[in-house]
Amino acid sequence: MSLPLCFVLMPFGSKPDGIGQLVDFDAVYRNLIAPAITDAGMEPLRADEEMAGGIIHKPMYERLILCEYAVADLTTANANVFYELGLRHAVRAWSTVSLFAEGRGQLPFDVAPLRALPYRLGSDGRPARPGKDRAALTARLKEALDAAPDSPVFQLVQDFPDVQRLKTDVFRAQVRYAEDQRQKLAAARNAGPNAVRAVEAALGEIRGVEAGVVIDLFLSYRAVKDWEGMIDLVGKMSPPLANTVMVREQLGLALNRAGRGEEAEEVLSKLIEERGPSSETYGILGRVYKDRWEAAAKAENAILARGLLERAIDAYLRGFEADPRDAYPGINAVTLMELKTPPDERRNELLPVVRYAVQRRIRAGKPDYWDHATLLELAVLARDEDSAAAALADALAAMREVWEGETTARNLRLIREARAGRGETMPDMEAIEQTLLQHRP
Repeated sequence: MSLPLCFVLMPFGSKPDGIGQLVDFDAVYRNLIAPAITDAGMEPLRADEEMAGGIIHKPMYERLILCEYAVADLTTANANVFYELGLRHAVRAWSTVSLFAEGRGQLPFDVAPLRALPYRLGSDGRPARPGKDRAALTARLKEALDAAPDSPVFQLVQDFPDVQRLKTDVFRAQVRYAEDQRQKLAAARNAGPNAVRAVEAALGEIRGVEAGVVIDLFLSYRAVKDWEGMIDLVGKMSPPLANTVMVREQLGLALNRAGRGEEAEEVLSKLIEERGPSSETYGILGRVYKDRWEAAAKAENAILARGLLERAIDAYLRGFEADPRDAYPGINAVTLMELKTPPDERRNELLPVVRYAVQRRIRAGKPDYWDHATLLELAVLARDEDSAAAALADALAAMREVWEGETTARNLRLIREARAGRGETMPDMEAIEQTLLQHRP
């Protein structure tokens, strides 16, 4: 029969207490704690009784976190014991019993409310009444079976560990401050780049600003197409925030929009190397190659343009393969396949897959602008004028930022120009593009 493990947090050997007398902790364990744990139907486990391979701290952390029960001897306020107890209380709401030697020094203030169990020591530093104290500890361990919270963290902090800052006393003011900054940024986005920069200036040292506000500021620069503002802000962020996938992806986007495509490619390629393929990262990288292709085509450098178009298609395909649920890289891949002369036949295989991906997202609820924009591009590619008109109406209603419509209009223009070069036409294409460009969300 396997018994539940009870991990014992306590000093080893003989240690001086708060009044200068020695405590024989090995005797306390042998004569009091271990027998009480056994009487409670558990198996005692002390750190020196299990020497696993590797670093000694790993098994200690595993025991602290995973053992069903724990006993902590707080006598002498041993630093290691208190560190372990704090970790235990942070991950376990209940099943930790504390005890201390009566009359051998005061408990620190922070653990005074723990309802710790006292036990008596003799002048030799050994348990003076092992039978009585053992029975009391056994009873307390059996109470722990009822799973009543004994961790002060879980007792006092509402909804811990999923506590929201808004529910806390300490962070309420910061939450109000963050919300105030978000409202200012919302107004600044309507006023333009200078207004967003003014909000940043008022924030002071960016590294000390709450992360949510910094990200909102970052995306506000994107909304007003202040690409240099985005790039500069990354250098002011704390390194952990600047190193997040989202910030690095958006930095790549900003660098590309600022005309620094090679730097953007380097940022995104390094991110893929470190974090693995993702639809978002490859989607932005595909845009980098797509912009280079268009520039080469305008410069009438046909050989370079052909190579860059293939790289753009490949990046978008890799993004779609990384997550076929994300239609964004998929629609870009099939759109670029349409632009080849002759069109890439693979688009016929991909079109229904991309359509299914975006329709699946829409059925799941709360579709965004890009879902409707994808349906619009699919309708144009399929020469379905009625579906294109319906998708355009939905896209306009869901548009959040001006640059979104500009991106879709650009894709439609490329399709129109490629078809015109092949002698093909579709009515109302230019009208759709102008509607997207003129709409202000």
